[in-house]
Amino acid sequence: MMGWLRALGSRPAGRRRDLADALWSDTLAHYPFLSATDSADLLRLRQLSLQFLACKEFHGASGLTISDEMAVAIAAQACLPVLHLQAPYRGIAWYDDFVGIVVHPGQVKASRQNMDDDGVVHCYDEVLSGEAMQDGPVTLSWQDVADAGRSAADGYNVVIHEFVHKIDMRDGAADGCPPLPAGFMGAPTSSAARRRWHDTLHSHYLAFCDQWSMAERFGATAPWLDAYGTSSIDEFFAVASEAYFVNRPRFANDYAPLLRLMDAFFRPHQPED
Repeated sequence: MMGWLRALGSRPAGRRRDLADALWSDTLAHYPFLSATDSADLLRLRQLSLQFLACKEFHGASGLTISDEMAVAIAAQACLPVLHLQAPYRGIAWYDDFVGIVVHPGQVKASRQNMDDDGVVHCYDEVLSGEAMQDGPVTLSWQDVADAGRSAADGYNVVIHEFVHKIDMRDGAADGCPPLPAGFMGAPTSSAARRRWHDTLHSHYLAFCDQWSMAERFGATAPWLDAYGTSSIDEFFAVASEAYFVNRPRFANDYAPLLRLMDAFFRPHQPED
């Protein structure tokens, strides 16, 4: 078991290991969407994954033992959204608000409670494939992570989903809008960039909710993205982002207007396809 699966914060600087070629190649083969990029980006992804492994701690739940293969698979997918990000944070600095990643063998049942408008508290159980906590750990279902190569056709990826939530939360609020630098899409200030982002994403979110409503009520064609995206605008951002990364051709075909917004954030200064 490699040392990065323990607390590596105490390891002296300069003693990081490289990822074994066979381990990295197997990861790319198991998750083909990772290699849908050029060689320079793949090298950068490998380097970011190594940095990620050096500063995060993995914890297996319910007796699950975290192997090197599991840790690298999660790291590579988590680093994909920050591959090109440089402002207002750079690379894995987007994830420096937490250390722990808890991996369950399968889905997790979480106890929830909320209060309705009449002040009545309702308690219920929610089945989760993953969860990202504000300034806290990320929880993942290994069953869903392991299946990410196949589920990419459906635009589904639990690792990217939860780590995009972390990106969204980086400014202290899970509201579907990550921190944005001045100059984003030509906006003169970060606040203007935020308004432009919100207006664009919100219009797509409302249209998406309407599409699902028509599909469920009247049998219209259901949109490709997961219906979970109708839950809230921050969930829509996460659902759209996972699809954007694991099946860009389908996303570009079905959500071409939203592609420009995603490219402007996740691929700044990159040439258009």
